Parts: sequence; C-alpha cells; structure tokens
Amino acid sequence: MLKNYLKLSLKILGRRKFFTFVSLFGIGFTLLVLTLAAAMLDHVFGSYPPETRSARTLSVEGVRLQGKDSMSTGPAGYMLYDRYMRDIPGVERMSILSQMSTVVSYWKGARLKSLIKRTDADFFRILDFEFVEGGPFGEADVSDGRFVAVINQTTRRKFFGEAPAMGQMIEADGQSFKVVGVVPDVPIFRLLAGGDIYVPVTTSKSDDYKTRLRGGFLALFLLKNQDQAESVKQEFRARLSKVELPPQFDKILATPETSFATFARVFFGDFESDDAASRLLAILLTAAVLFMILPAVNLVNLNVSRALERASEIGVRRAFGASARDLLLQFLFENVVISVVGGVLALIAAGVILAMLNASDLIPYAHFSMNLRIAAWGFAFALAFGVISGLWPAWRLSRLKPIQALAGGTR
Repeated sequence: MLKNYLKLSLKILGRRKFFTFVSLFGIGFTLLVLTLAAAMLDHVFGSYPPETRSARTLSVEGVRLQGKDSMSTGPAGYMLYDRYMRDIPGVERMSILSQMSTVVSYWKGARLKSLIKRTDADFFRILDFEFVEGGPFGEADVSDGRFVAVINQTTRRKFFGEAPAMGQMIEADGQSFKVVGVVPDVPIFRLLAGGDIYVPVTTSKSDDYKTRLRGGFLALFLLKNQDQAESVKQEFRARLSKVELPPQFDKILATPETSFATFARVFFGDFESDDAASRLLAILLTAAVLFMILPAVNLVNLNVSRALERASEIGVRRAFGASARDLLLQFLFENVVISVVGGVLALIAAGVILAMLNASDLIPYAHFSMNLRIAAWGFAFALAFGVISGLWPAWRLSRLKPIQALAGGTR
C-alpha cells in the first residue's frame, strides 16, 4: 500500500512542477533554518570531545552574593570551592579551573595573543582530551607550582610551525612554561574545556586567588553515578549556608548543573529556582513550532488551491470505491513525501553552510558538522511540517462526495 502511495505521490509531484518547486523552496528554507539552529545548539551544549562524560558532569560557572543593599554576580573565587566543596559525597572528582583570559606572548619578533586557563590535575581526568603529543601535567606539577603547560594545536603552529612542541619553552604573560602536552583545538564556546594554553593554577603570579570568595574560577564535578546529581546539588547548597560571607552580604546562591541549565539561569537572571532550563527549552521548542506555522499555513493554502484542480480526479476515485480514509492517507502521504524531500535538501544545504562557517574561522576553532542526532532532528522537523501543512487539505479532499467532486466543487 505504501509503495503505491509513493509511486502515485511522485507522479503527481512531477506533473505539477511549479507547485513542487514552490513547496520545496518554502519547506527547504524553513527546515534549513531550524536544522542550522539545532546543529549549533547541539555543538554548544551537546556531548563532544573533550566533554564526553556530560551525563555525569556538573559545573558551577557563577554565583550570586546578595545583601540588603548589595548584590554581586559572576564566577566564584577559588576559596569557595577549595575550602567548602571538597569531598562531596557522590562526587568522584572535582576540578577548580579559571576562566579563559587573554595573555600576550612575544615570540621571534611577533606579538601573539592566546587564551590561558589555569587549572589542576583533575581537569584532565574529568575531561577526555586526546593528546597528540605528550600528556597532561599531574598532581606533583600542581603542588610544586611547576611551570609546565599543555597547549592546543593552533598554539603549537604559532610558536613552532609544524615542528614538535614537546619539551620546548613558550612565553606567556611574562612567564616561561615547558610544553608537556598538545591537544586538539576546542571551540571557543566550550567555556569549560576551551583554551589555548593550560597551566597549573599554582603558577599564578600571586596567591591572592586562594583567599577570594568571588572572582574568576569555575568548578567541575564528575559524579560517581548520574543518578546522584540531585543529592550532590542538595549537599552543595547545604555547604553554601556555612560559607563566611563579607558583611555586606547575607546570602549566597549557586548550584552544580549542566552548561545548558547555567545558560538558562543567566538568560533569565534566575539564581533561585531550578526550572530555568525547562523554561528555556519550552521557549526554544515553541519558537521552532511558531517558525514552522507561517510557511505551513502558506502551504495549506497552496494545497487547497491544488485540491480545486484535482476535484474531478477525486470524484472518479470515489466513484470507483476509494474510501475517505484512502484519500486522506494518499494526500497526506504526498505532503509528507515533499516535506521529507525538502528536509533532505535542507540537511545537505545545512552541511555545506556549516562547513563554510568552519572554514571562515568566524567562530574560533569551531568544527560544526552534521551527525545522526542532527539528522534525526531534521527528519522530525520534516515529518512534523508535512503532517501539519497537509492534514487539513487532505481532510477537505477526502470529505468530497463523488457527484460533488465530479462537478468540480470543493465545498
């Protein structure tokens, strides 16, 4: 049955080339925009190297200090995590890392800018970096404050061209580091893993960072089991109540969560409730549906106009025994077919545009690509679009009486 529906659908679409072109353009453009948006969101928040353990990883990227007349929001200080958040039950490893900051290097007469991140040894145990040279620095390097560095491939090319970097010295922010490892570039929008140069936090120019409650540091928590996320959050919040606050503040707010949840919390400016992520997801899905509605309505009108041309055909089929259900499925199937074709074209176009975006270096180190997850989203958009835009015209056509249809009427 489906095979017959498909053959008939292709013949009808081939016979009405202008209608097919207009429909494909509208469907393809709509699905292209939605697919590009889904691909970018997936690459920002999805599970990609080195963040391959996202199901078991929570992070704290910001805190809020509140008082009667004062409020301070932003990254926490090293002291908050080091003094109060060590050894939380259910946490396998915790890493304290700085935000990326820009440093300048003077190398062979050139002025080079790099993003540096200061961290501990557990950073490389939580994140799954693939080392193309050497390996990570360890606990002894951090505790002894050794001037060693892991750099990305772009930094290696800047300093050493195509030569190996292992054992070489680089200068950054007036400090000299020995390269112990090289890793692939991480996209700039990966705030937790991104960076050009990774060095031990103990190589900071002063020890002031150890005494600050607010300023410049994030935390990563690798859970023993993802089911322990809620208990870890509760313990984290319980420990916040024990934090010694400056006199102008009487409350501190923060929670370990996913990067998407953190983005949603910042988007809404909401540091107290736990539903920011679900609210933002609802907004994004609603926006996607609304974006599909307008072209779907236009396609509905186009399909109704096409129905006027096919009234006699419907009358003949009804006269020869075709049921309303058969006609409904046939016309709905035709719309789904053209939507799926438009979806395939949109996926191909999205892949080309993403490749061009990568090549443009508009977003540093971006490597957007199509994958099965994005293809599945695109296919789902296409099916939804086909059903939404085809259901009403198909129902109208299937309800025509044989005599009425043969007379060319559609009411």
